[in-house]
Amino acid sequence: MMGLLAITGKQLTIGLLVVLLVPFFIFLILTYNKLVRQRELIRNAMGQIAAQIESRWDLVSNLIQTAKQYSEHEANLLRDIAVSRSTIGKEADVAEVNQDDHSFHRALGHIMAVAEQYPELKADGVYKHAMTEIKNTEEHVRYARMAYNDCVTKYNRICLTFPSSIAAFLLRFKEGEYFQHQETKTGMPQW
Repeated sequence: MMGLLAITGKQLTIGLLVVLLVPFFIFLILTYNKLVRQRELIRNAMGQIAAQIESRWDLVSNLIQTAKQYSEHEANLLRDIAVSRSTIGKEADVAEVNQDDHSFHRALGHIMAVAEQYPELKADGVYKHAMTEIKNTEEHVRYARMAYNDCVTKYNRICLTFPSSIAAFLLRFKEGEYFQHQETKTGMPQW
């Protein structure tokens, strides 16, 4: 009977390791799942931004078609703008979206320059409607970016606060990137 109750040093060590490691692995699994959920919310938010950007480029395409009716001379320039259309998806990063914004505003600037040369274009109903819709879509993009930044904040809190920061480090989760205020964009476009 004494033999059954006698615990060896090896058994004690194994028991102690089990008692310590099981909770640690449960903690790692729970934190991993939390990080994955937040990362997916970030991807979803980027997908929402991508959808708004796609709508914005559709509106620019409508403007291009309208402008072509008024200016064959500008047709090549407008065709080049149409080619620069966005390819942003939910896997995009902040830098890619910022680059697309730059391309979009450059393209819109070209179209507006054409409209300045052809006042009848600015008076066209399709042109006016598209410009109004672009303004609305810009607002939607702004809200989608805010939602994205909120998701990144929640994700980063998990990555940066103790003790989940240990799990994030061990599982190689990196801090998410925010959309920042851009010097060139101080407000909504004034078309």
